[in-house]
Amino acid sequence: MTAAAFDLAAIGAGLSFAAALDELGAALDGSGSVVVSAPPGTGKTTLVPPLLASRSSGRVIVTQPRRVAARAAARRLAHLDGSALGTRVGFTVRGERSAGAATRIEFVTAGVLLRRMIDDPGLDGVDAVILDEVHERALETDLLIGLLSEVRELRDDLVVVAMSATLDAARIASVLGTDDLPAPIVDHAVPAFPLTERWAPSPTPRLDERGVTWGFLDHVARTTTAAALELVRENPRADVLVFAPGAREVSEIARRIRDASAAFDVRELHGQIPAAEQDAVIRGRRPDEPPRIIVTTSLAESSLTVPGVRLVVDSCLSRHPQRDAARGMTGLVTTAASRSSCVQRAGRATRQGPGIVIRCVDERTYAAAPARPTPEIAVTDLADAALLLACWGAPGAEGLRMIDPPPRDNLADAVSVLRGLGAIDDEGRATAEGRALARIPADPRLARALRDGGSVVGSRLAAEVVAVLGGDLRIAEADVAQALITLRGGRTPDARRWRDDANRLERMVAPAGDVRSSLDGVGLVIALAFPDRIAHRVERTADGAVFLLASGTRAGVTGPLAAVEWLAVADVARATARVAAGSGAIIRSAAVLTEAQMERAASHLLTDRVEAEFTGGRVQARRERRVGAILRSSSPVRPSAREGRDAVRRAVLRDGLGMFAWSDAATAFRRRLALLRRELGGPWPDVSNSGLLSTLDDWLAPELDTLAGGTPAARVDLSSALRRLLPWPEAARLDELAPERLAVPSGSRIRITYPDPDDTSAPPVVAVKLQECFGWAETPRLVDGRVPVLFHLLSPAGRPLAVTDDLASFWSGPYAQVRAEMRGRYPRHPWPEDPWAAVPTKHTKNRAAR
Repeated sequence: MTAAAFDLAAIGAGLSFAAALDELGAALDGSGSVVVSAPPGTGKTTLVPPLLASRSSGRVIVTQPRRVAARAAARRLAHLDGSALGTRVGFTVRGERSAGAATRIEFVTAGVLLRRMIDDPGLDGVDAVILDEVHERALETDLLIGLLSEVRELRDDLVVVAMSATLDAARIASVLGTDDLPAPIVDHAVPAFPLTERWAPSPTPRLDERGVTWGFLDHVARTTTAAALELVRENPRADVLVFAPGAREVSEIARRIRDASAAFDVRELHGQIPAAEQDAVIRGRRPDEPPRIIVTTSLAESSLTVPGVRLVVDSCLSRHPQRDAARGMTGLVTTAASRSSCVQRAGRATRQGPGIVIRCVDERTYAAAPARPTPEIAVTDLADAALLLACWGAPGAEGLRMIDPPPRDNLADAVSVLRGLGAIDDEGRATAEGRALARIPADPRLARALRDGGSVVGSRLAAEVVAVLGGDLRIAEADVAQALITLRGGRTPDARRWRDDANRLERMVAPAGDVRSSLDGVGLVIALAFPDRIAHRVERTADGAVFLLASGTRAGVTGPLAAVEWLAVADVARATARVAAGSGAIIRSAAVLTEAQMERAASHLLTDRVEAEFTGGRVQARRERRVGAILRSSSPVRPSAREGRDAVRRAVLRDGLGMFAWSDAATAFRRRLALLRRELGGPWPDVSNSGLLSTLDDWLAPELDTLAGGTPAARVDLSSALRRLLPWPEAARLDELAPERLAVPSGSRIRITYPDPDDTSAPPVVAVKLQECFGWAETPRLVDGRVPVLFHLLSPAGRPLAVTDDLASFWSGPYAQVRAEMRGRYPRHPWPEDPWAAVPTKHTKNRAAR
C-alpha cells in the first residue's frame, strides 16, 4: 500500500506532532527502533501509526495499557481517516474486537499482544509495533519491550517504536537498540501555555487504615465545586478534570459534586464504566451543553485526551499493585502519586490555553512524594508474567533485554506457584498444561480453577466465579456467592461486563457435561485457584472473626462469613482497621467451604504426622493433622526413637551448644582442634559453633539418643563425642601439633590455653614464671612451627611481668629493666644477666645471682 493510503495532512491538522513527522521518518530510515517523547495531547498516538502504515504493507499494531484507551484511540483515528471502525483501523481488547483481515492499524492492550506472541512469536504479517505510554512502566509493556527486542534480532524488518509523554528516553533507547548503538530519540517539545498552581490542603487526613477518608473526599468535592463555579463565570466553555485514585473515590466525589450544584454535567471516567459512556466523555461537549466536571482515575493522566479542560483538581493520590511478600499476597494500595504523574495531570489543563491546577495537598507533602512511579514489575505478583516468559522460552527473562529485570524474590515466589500448578517443569520451561493456562487471559491460578473446577461444579459456575475474581469488582461483605446472586439478576454496567466476561471464559473450557452446579461450589472453585488461602476460623471478635490461612497469614472478616468454620479466600489485603482485629490483614473476597471441598482442593497441603519437641529435658510428642499452617487435630502419642532423636536435634539447632555443660577437658580439646583447623584446614574438623551444629550426626548421634531417652544434658560427655571427629591417620599427630601442655626448661609442664574456636587470630597462651624459662633462647612454636606461643611471664609471686611471643627480643631488651626492678623485691630468686644461658629453676631456695 502506498503512503497516500492515509492522508497524514488531514489527520494531523491542528496536531503539533505533525511538525515532528519528518524527523521521525528520517530516524526510521536509519534504524528499525525509535523512541518518541512528546507531551500528552500533541497527537503522537494519532499520527505515528498512520505514518508507519504508509511506509509498509503489513499491519501496524499499537499497544495501550488500558482497554478504554485502545478503543478511544482506534475510534478517533478511524474518524479522522474517514473510514468505518473495524475496517482500516480497528481494535482488540479483552472480550471485544473490531478488526478484520483488511485492518492496517490495530490498537490492542499490551496483554492481548503478549498472548498473541505466544502462538505467533514471529508476528507474521506485522510490519511495526508501537508501544504507547511506556512511561507508566506497566508490567506487560515492560515484558513486550524484552520480547520485541529478541524478535528484532531475527526480523530486522520489524519496526518497534516506544512512545511516551515523559520517559527516561536514553534508558529506553539503550534497551531497544543494540549493544553498540542505542535507538534514535525523537524528542518533540511544544511551548506550554501558562499554568497557575494553587494549593488546597485538606483539613483532615487524606488516608487512614481503611483507605481514602470521607473527609478528604468531601474536601476534594468542595474544592472542585467552588473552583468550577469561579471558572465558568470567566470562561463558560471551560471544563474541569478531577483526578481520584480509584473507581470508588471517583463515584463518591462525583456524587458529592452533583449534590452540591446542579450547574454542571458531572461525568465519571474509569475502566469499569461502559464503553459508550467512556466515549461520550472523550468526545467532549457541544456548545449548547452545560459545562462538565469529569472525575477520573489516572486513566486520563496520559492515555486519553479529554477536550475542553482548563482546570485540573488533583487529589495527588494513585492506586497501584503492591506485593506483601511476608503474607504472600498482592493487592491494590492507595499512596501518594509521584510528582511526574502530578505534572502529567496538570498538563491536561494547558493543552488548549492557559490553565489552572489545584493540588489538594500542601507544597511540603507534594515535594515529599516520589519523583517517578515505581515500575510495576518491582511490586506486583509475577505468576502470569513468569508463565508467559516460560512459554516464550526465556524463563525468568533470562537473555532478554529488559528495562528492569524481575526481582529475584518475587520471581522465585511466582515460579513456586507455577510448579504447584504443573505449568512449568524443573528447568522452568512451560509444560503443555502451562501453555493451555497461558492462553486463558487470567491469572494462572484462576485459569487452573476454570479448567479443573468446570468438571466438578460445571463450566458455567466456574466461569462466573473466575469472572468475578478477575473483574476488579467490589464484593459486599467479602461474600463472592452473594455477589454472584446480585450479578446474575443485575442490570448495572458491572453486571453486564461480568456476564460478557463469564460468557467468554465459558467458551474457553470444555463443557462439563451432566454436572449440576449450585452456589455451594463457589468455595471449591476459589480453593482450587488459591489452596494456600484456605482459611479456618480461630477467633471470634466483637466485629467479626479472625481466620488463619493455610499460608500462615491471619486475617479478619465481618458479616455472615464470620460465622462459618472454613473459607476459601480469593483476596486478602494488608490493613490495620478494627475489622482486622489485630491480624494485620482483612479478607476482601471469599466463599464458604466444606471440609470435603477443602480436602479435595488442598490434598497436597494435607499432612498427618507426629510432631515431637524436646522441652524441659524431655521429649513430648503429638500427632497433628494439618492443612498447611492450619491445625485440624492434635493428640499425645509416644514418640519413636527416630522422632525423639529428631526432636533433640532440632532443640540443639534452636538453642545452640550452650544447652550442654562443657567440661574443662571438652573445652580445651575443642580449642586444640580449632587451632589445627585454622592453621592447616582439612581434614581437621570445623569445631566452630556453626561447624559443629551442621555436623551433629557425625559426632553427637549417640548422645542425641541418650538425651531422647531422658539423660540430662549436663551428663553428656562432649569430650568423647568430639573425638569422633578426629581425622585418621592425622589424629596420631594431635599431641605433637597442638599439645595439651608445654614442657618448659625448668622441667615443668605448663597447660597451654588455646584460643576460642570462633577466634580467627588469637594465639595460644602459656602463663609461666619467668625463672622457669631461663635457658630458652627462642620462642617455641606449635603446629609444625607455624604458630608462636604467647608467653605471659610471671613474677615469683605469680604476678604479671611481661607479655611476649619473642623471647630472644625480650631477653636482649625489656628483661634488663625487669631484672633491675625485681632483684630487690625477690632477692632469693635468680636474676642472671644472661638468662638464655642460665639454668632454670622451679625453686626459690637458691640465692640470687650477684
